[in-house]
Amino acid sequence: MCLAIPGKILSITNQLDETFRFGKVSFGGITKEVNLCMVPDAKIDDYVLVHVGVAISVVDKEEAHKVFSYLKEMGEVEELEQDRL
Repeated sequence: MCLAIPGKILSITNQLDETFRFGKVSFGGITKEVNLCMVPDAKIDDYVLVHVGVAISVVDKEEAHKVFSYLKEMGEVEELEQDRL
């Protein structure tokens, strides 16, 4: 199943110009490198929905926490933890 998972931007790690950026995003403590091109206004501490390694929208903190908890209950975040090993 393809899902967008909410995460918090911890840092902007690579920026070629105003639009082409990458950042470290935390998904409940699991950190991944994410493409931020589709969310040019996103900044550190913002929450974004990430699909296939690309942030596709900015969401508010409460919504991000709610969605992430639902995904954990459904067992849909296990893939993130497996990539960590």
